[in-house]
Amino acid sequence: MNTNPDQGTPAASNVRGAEYPRIHADLRVTFRLEAPGAQSVQVQPGGDGNGLGNGPFAMQRDSAGVWTVTTPPAVPGFHYYWLLVDGVAVNDPSSQTYFGYGRPTSGVEVPEEGGVEILEPSVDFYEPQDVPHGEVRIHWYRAGTTGEWRSAYVYTPPGYDTAAATRYPVLYLQHGAGEDETGWTKQGRANFILDNLIAAGEAVPMIVVMECGYAMPASVPFGPGFLQQASQSFGSLLIQDLIPAVDAAYRTIADREHRAIAGLSMGGFQALHAGLTHLDIFAWIGAFSGARLEASELDTAYDGVFSDPAIFNRQVRLLWLSAGTTEERFYQGIQSLHAALEQKKIAHEIYVSEGTSHEWQTWRRSLHAFAPRLFWR
Repeated sequence: MNTNPDQGTPAASNVRGAEYPRIHADLRVTFRLEAPGAQSVQVQPGGDGNGLGNGPFAMQRDSAGVWTVTTPPAVPGFHYYWLLVDGVAVNDPSSQTYFGYGRPTSGVEVPEEGGVEILEPSVDFYEPQDVPHGEVRIHWYRAGTTGEWRSAYVYTPPGYDTAAATRYPVLYLQHGAGEDETGWTKQGRANFILDNLIAAGEAVPMIVVMECGYAMPASVPFGPGFLQQASQSFGSLLIQDLIPAVDAAYRTIADREHRAIAGLSMGGFQALHAGLTHLDIFAWIGAFSGARLEASELDTAYDGVFSDPAIFNRQVRLLWLSAGTTEERFYQGIQSLHAALEQKKIAHEIYVSEGTSHEWQTWRRSLHAFAPRLFWR
């Protein structure tokens, strides 16, 4: 394997044996594709504010039909992308795929400074470490609200199978739009984040449940009203089917003081809706890049839960909001909501991820900051 700093190191997200994409010491990324019959090839970063930069990036062809391009230095973290081959969007055969944008999509992992193989690691809170590890299980259950079999990814903490008398609090953790229940472990590395926090004594051992956030017919288009409908339908599934199924199958502490809900983007919107309208079920609520509420709406939002600050502050153990500084819409949203909540003296906390956008590094950091706040007496 070539680890010359000038030539870069194969990305950790590459398929086995693939030399490209390569990450350089200054976090530039080189992409490569063999396509001798193509007339043009581009690298297209996914979405707005993608840490790879403003694409598409035009690749250059050599005499053998091999196309390459090197991007400017990228923001550390996980970034979706795809290739445009003669205008047709295709996945990069050298990279693993991750469910995003409603389909399997290429992704590249750009390490934090000091995280490339040629350097001494320094930022590794979401990397597997030499600590006890929990397990991620797939739990199938029959959902009456949708009339179908569904599956949830369930993280059980280290020692769950041997501590037969121990019961655990539960965090319900939701993905964003276009993603699914695999996102928080594959893209987000939630299991490693929890393993490392628990091993360090910084988080309470907990079960984490990650379900697909769509519980309405697939024919419902993404557009105006989609998030509201997705939140209402998922909320019904959560309360009527998922929580009872988890409590029946796992050693949970089945009361509101030991039950939390959080999510990213669409999942954050869903977490606020489900949590704030069911304070008899949840005492801990978090939204990562998912809080969009005007000050004028506070008194009526979520069935008027904010209308009496004294009652709210007695009931809710934690209301926690986060965003990245470069995801302007969501960053400004939590700043304005923070000011409105402060004015009404509603207890809450905010967290800001410096230099990250509407991407997984914001949400990895958010979970790392949020999980230690949960379930302490």
